[in-house]
Amino acid sequence: MTIQISQVSKFYGSQKALDQVSFEIGTGELVGFLGPNGAGKSTLMKIITGYLASDGGKVVINGETVETKNVAIRSQIGYLPENNPLYTDLYVREYLEMVAGFYQLRNKKEQVLKMVELTGLKNEQHKKIGALSKGFRQRVGLAQALIHDPAVLILDEPTTGLDPNQLEEIRQLILTISTNKTVMLSTHIMQEVEAICNRVIIINKGLIVADGSIDQLKTGQFAKNQEIYVEFDQTPDLEALRKLSGIGKIEKLNQTTYLVESVKNTDLRRAIFKFAVDNQLVLLTLKEMQQSLENVFQDLTQEKGNSQ
Repeated sequence: MTIQISQVSKFYGSQKALDQVSFEIGTGELVGFLGPNGAGKSTLMKIITGYLASDGGKVVINGETVETKNVAIRSQIGYLPENNPLYTDLYVREYLEMVAGFYQLRNKKEQVLKMVELTGLKNEQHKKIGALSKGFRQRVGLAQALIHDPAVLILDEPTTGLDPNQLEEIRQLILTISTNKTVMLSTHIMQEVEAICNRVIIINKGLIVADGSIDQLKTGQFAKNQEIYVEFDQTPDLEALRKLSGIGKIEKLNQTTYLVESVKNTDLRRAIFKFAVDNQLVLLTLKEMQQSLENVFQDLTQEKGNSQ
């Protein structure tokens, strides 16, 4: 395993930010790391990169323990923090050469040129960072995180504030990078995770509450009962509809439209169609509502009884 996290805990005063967090990420995985604000995402990412010390447990990357005093381990880690701190008075190429110098790269100029090509900065390399758009600044941030060719890439909210075109460009860039690296990506954009990640880890109040592929989260233990959106041509006998086998509950949207929920592992579509035929009703709509990653996330991270 490239990243092994074992029983990691972190306190800020009396507040527990991480509560014995454990998971592993294998080589070549692109993992979406999700959680509400204050869940512990950024704290864990800082611990993984060696920027912040934990109060218990350990992080191992490629067999070597990550510690704040172990500077050498950082040569295996690339990190793009949420705020993407850059020296805006420097030129793009000048800045990347400076970062390459920090890592004492022997092929500094060649690696800078390689990163400029990879991240699409060729036409921007002689501009000051302060003159770049948000999208190109994110590219510079990715270039600095990759310049020493790390095995592990940690990205904290890499697409925040980007317009749709910039967002798609950065997504594609991350996908390209992930073909030969282990990537851990924190974001609040569910569509982004569904588009590029092959695994999702959800954290809430310092605890891991879900870990699996997107399909596993949607259809496995976190899946809701089947929901069917039904629209008839006229008002049905609601009591008769409630008596159908497999019906869990019915939400009336208007006189002819209902949201029908099944009991576990029951497909209601055949029964509802037969109900319509038997009662001389025309089905205008019979649609199974698909559970989204956002639904799963909300179910796992919202307070009981809290509606938004």
